[in-house]
This record gives sequence, C-alpha cells and structure tokens, in this order.
Amino acid sequence: MAVNSLTMSDIPARAQPMFAPNYPIKRGLNSRLKQAYIKYVLPKTQQQKLVAGLWQGDPLMDDFVTWMFATNPRLARQQFDLALNQGIEAVVDCPEPLQRLFAGLQDPSWLKTELLDEAVLAMQRTGTSANLVMRDLALMGGYLMSGFNQALVLTGALTKGADKRILETGQWWFDCTQGMQRFSIGFKSTVHVRLIHALVRRHLLQNKEWNSARWGTPICQVDMAATYLGFCVVFLWGLRGLGVMTSSAESKSIMHFWRYTCWLMGVDEQWLVDTEKQGALLLFQTLLTQAAPDWTTLELAKSLSIEPLTRGAPSYQNWRQHWAYSKHLSITRYFLGKRGMQDLGLTTKVLPWYPPLVFGFNAAKSVLYYTLPNLRDYFVTQGRKQQQGNLLELKQRL
Repeated sequence: MAVNSLTMSDIPARAQPMFAPNYPIKRGLNSRLKQAYIKYVLPKTQQQKLVAGLWQGDPLMDDFVTWMFATNPRLARQQFDLALNQGIEAVVDCPEPLQRLFAGLQDPSWLKTELLDEAVLAMQRTGTSANLVMRDLALMGGYLMSGFNQALVLTGALTKGADKRILETGQWWFDCTQGMQRFSIGFKSTVHVRLIHALVRRHLLQNKEWNSARWGTPICQVDMAATYLGFCVVFLWGLRGLGVMTSSAESKSIMHFWRYTCWLMGVDEQWLVDTEKQGALLLFQTLLTQAAPDWTTLELAKSLSIEPLTRGAPSYQNWRQHWAYSKHLSITRYFLGKRGMQDLGLTTKVLPWYPPLVFGFNAAKSVLYYTLPNLRDYFVTQGRKQQQGNLLELKQRL
C-alpha cells in the first residue's frame, strides 16, 4: 500500500490524531509540533512502517501458537518446554513448526557476545538506581501510552496488583542481567515471555472487548519496540538523571544487549537500533502512534503510586510506607515533570527531592568506578547485592 494512499480505515484510531491532517487537535502546541514533524520531517516510508507495525504481531511465535492449538496444545507445550530447556535435539520426532521456531532463535549474524558480557557488568553495578529508574520512570512513564495499556487491562493488570507487576518485570530483568547465553535463565525466561505474549495476543484477538479498529493488533511491533527502548534508552537517561554516569562503551554494550534480548523477545530487526541517538529518535516516532492518556493511564498509575502504602503492617512501618511513597513520586515528578504527573492523574504537589539528594553520591561512586579499576569488581558485587535484595523484598511482600 502506498503511503500517500493511506486512509483513516488503514490507521488504527489510536494513531489517527497524528496521522490525519485535519483531525481535531486536543493536546495544544505539543501536538501541533508532532504533527508538523510528521508532515515535514518524518519520511513517508517510515510513516508507512509505523502504521503497518500497529497491525503486526510476532509472526514466528504466532504461527507456532496457531499450530499448537490446531494439534495437541498440551503435547506441543511440553515439546516447547523440552526444546527450550534441553535443546531442540532432545525432542523426539520434533514437529516442523517447533523446528522452525527454534531455528529462528539461532544467534543472529550481528550478535557480539563480548558486548553482552560487558553490558551485564555495566547494569549490575548500577545497584538500586536501576530498580528506581525501571519502576518510577520506565514503567510509570509507560502508562502514558494508553494504546499499550489496553492489553494490560484486558489481561487483568488492574486486578492483579501493582506489586505483582513490579515483581514479574523485576524478576525477568534480573534473570536477563545474569547473562543471555543459550541455556541461561535469562534466555529461557525471555523466550517463555515471548510465548506468553503470543498466547495473550491470540486470546485478545478472540476477545469481543478488543477493538482492532481502534487499537490495532495487541502487543504489536510498535508497542514492543517502544517497550524495548524503555529498557535501554530510557534506562540510560534515567541513570544519568540520578547521577549514575555511564561511559560511551557502556552505552554501546547496553544498547547491544537489549537489541539482542528484545530480538529474542520477538521485536523485528527493522525496529532494532545500535545507538542511543537512533533509539531516542525511534522512541519519539513510536510515541506518535499512541493515543492521549485515558482512564487506563489513571488507574494503572494510581495503582503503582500507592503500592508503597500497602507494604507491611501500618502500625509498625507507617513511616517507611510514606517515605517510600514520597520517594517514588518524587522520582516520577523529577523525570516526567508537572505535565507528566497531570497526565498520570498524580499529585503535582510533591517536590522532586530524591534525585538531587542522591545525585552527588552516585556521581562520586561513578568517578571512583572509572578511576580505580581495582574497585570495579567490588562495585559490581555490591550493586548486584542491592538488586537481589530489592527482588527478595518484593517476593516477601507477596
């Protein structure tokens, strides 16, 4: 389909405010600037890719799931688990669809394993700062993407509880940052999540409540790309905002790490980037396809924001709960600003006090890390202990 021939029916309603020239603008100057960018700067071919990406899922895994339900779902799942945990060779009389799936998981030609190892150390040494950035910037900021939220809501995100979502995401991140070798827990967790995404996509497409004309395909390529960039581009921005400095070599390795990890997750290579600069541009472009924040944004943000107030026994840990509540809100306020807090439905009265409080300390640690090579192992070990402790604390609360 030619770009110039795109009609409103070709574009999911969530993206129409930006791609339709005469569509009513409700977000003021910011939206006008975005629309000007699309009209005068964004290449027509990229516009077509963005629109097409809203209709694309994960063909490789989706085809496997279709075959799985067309034959024997239980047996197919057992064979999948066996191939994932022991290798495709362990599956006797392995069916062709399973062979095709795992053939597509073979290391891509561009993979550099040494960069994966460097990225693991770079992310482990960031300690608690990594957890704060992922929770209060990447996750909370992601709720502004109301198009992506629909899949979360229809799969029970509102009833599941914010603490469980934090734990699930945190556990997967922790697994990945232990290493992404073929039989590592990170590799297996990622491919398992990819299967779950395909199952959810199949379920939602059969759900009468899912409005494809409005939202496109659930867990589509554009939304997966935006999420992937949250783990690298937004992550690196957030670390620096908290005073955790990263070198150009660390940036390169982290970008490569998530390029591979999210390729393994099902993100098509056309959405994968090598540098932060490329990632920032692509992130902006994917956000153009998102609808304005809606009730899902408000509900998900509220659930995450008040999560600290549900920790422990109020009679003993009341002050701890309110400290954590204020700390997390201050980080979100620091990064997303007053406008972001308003869009999330959160109070704007909170001051962004926590990031400035820790900025100098984190910056000093970064300087020591770079200038005293003999202490690097210590910083990595201590940082990883902090991340593990954070994960254990989450598990104990559930």
